Amino acid sequence: MRRLRRVKIVATLGPASSSPRMIERLFDCGVDVFRINMSHTEQAALKELHGAIRAVEAERGRPVGILVDLQGPKLRIGTIAGGAAMLEEGQPFDLLLDPIDGDNRSVHLPHREIFEAVEPGHTLLLDDGKLRLTVLDRDAKTIRTRVEVGGRLTDRKGVNLPDTILPLTAMTPKDSSDLEYAVNLGVDWVALSFVQRPEDVAEARKYARGRAALMAKIEKPAALDRLDDILEVVDGIMIARGDLGVELPIEQVPGRQKQITRAARGAGKPVVVATQMLESMIHSPSPTRAEVSDVATAVFEGADAVMLSAESAVGEYPDKAVLMMDKIAREVEQDPLYSAIVHAQRTEPEQTSADAISAAARTVAETLNLSAMVCYTSSGATGLRAARERPQLPIIALTPIAATGRRLAIVWGLHCVLTEDAHDMDDMINRACKIAFQEGFAQAGQRIIISAGLPFGTPGATNTLHIAYVGDHGEASGAG
Repeated sequence: MRRLRRVKIVATLGPASSSPRMIERLFDCGVDVFRINMSHTEQAALKELHGAIRAVEAERGRPVGILVDLQGPKLRIGTIAGGAAMLEEGQPFDLLLDPIDGDNRSVHLPHREIFEAVEPGHTLLLDDGKLRLTVLDRDAKTIRTRVEVGGRLTDRKGVNLPDTILPLTAMTPKDSSDLEYAVNLGVDWVALSFVQRPEDVAEARKYARGRAALMAKIEKPAALDRLDDILEVVDGIMIARGDLGVELPIEQVPGRQKQITRAARGAGKPVVVATQMLESMIHSPSPTRAEVSDVATAVFEGADAVMLSAESAVGEYPDKAVLMMDKIAREVEQDPLYSAIVHAQRTEPEQTSADAISAAARTVAETLNLSAMVCYTSSGATGLRAARERPQLPIIALTPIAATGRRLAIVWGLHCVLTEDAHDMDDMINRACKIAFQEGFAQAGQRIIISAGLPFGTPGATNTLHIAYVGDHGEASGAG
């Protein structure tokens, strides 16, 4: 099940794709990680999906990642008399803490935290940004605003506050329950919604206790202001362009996407580009040219993964959407400009022996035109370092730990194989050569480069490089 691309594909499961047969089909079409959105999934359904994915993994013999996306806090207005009201540009409009039936003059806002945090001059967005208000004044129970962009407002629409840092935790009681259930099942990644600050990640880590990797969804301007701090404490980043495009001027999103991607790459943390990548394929068997260009841009930037949301969850062509994303990615990675663009953004290695070894492995491998890089990794740190280099040749990550292989399934360029840890140097070399041969990355007479840590099984202790020839039957036939 070798993929012919480096970027990974994440696909969201939903009504269109939850059957075991469709999950198997999506994997065969190119999915590396399956996303389960807890905004629309009960815990019992999560258990069923987890079991179906693990069954495909066992059948295909390759680690498959499972990403559970927590719902996060949902800020919504109350109800409106008659179900809807029309707001006109320039008119006053109040948001009230006291429960009332709303009209075209005011509406109930059942979130005391907003009343405590919002300030005059702040922007308040309703219904995914379709209506925009400017805060004029506020007290403990009333926020007085002026309508800047009007329109029809209906019951329980969402509220966004791009200028306001809210005193809300990213973990609701539902999120805590879902996270505990998910990590006990054995999911690999947990995505955190509504992250504003590094403390939000730290809170979730107390619940996860190392049982799953944590991914921060960057969807609020406050998170952009603290991006470097968030990167220090999180395991991965998701660029949630839908909500980000509501809270930011939409023309800023492409530039921000590039900034976030490069910051995550520099930190050696996997980054996923998400939302509306092939949106038209919800109802069409082919995407627009603009959508193809959008996916291509993320691949050119060196993102670790690109993600399908509604396209695979509720779309009419979930498998075709995956096939199209795979096709676009493969075409981009074969483009003559791809290597230069990706490597132009490569970050210098940190001043550690493990980073120096990983950088040296890439340089040696490309200078000698070797067939593959093979890295032994227990914790996943060595695999992440190898991928951070964005080498031109394939990377095979060998690990004895299933959870490590599954977490690395989302990382750029890594072909993960579960195998025993090496017993000694000869076993390390022979095992690497045989797997590179069996997996189709090296032929007899070709050379590979192997990185590992001595003593074997020591997490994060990459300190050894070895070049080996692959023999006629995949065995090691010598060293270079």
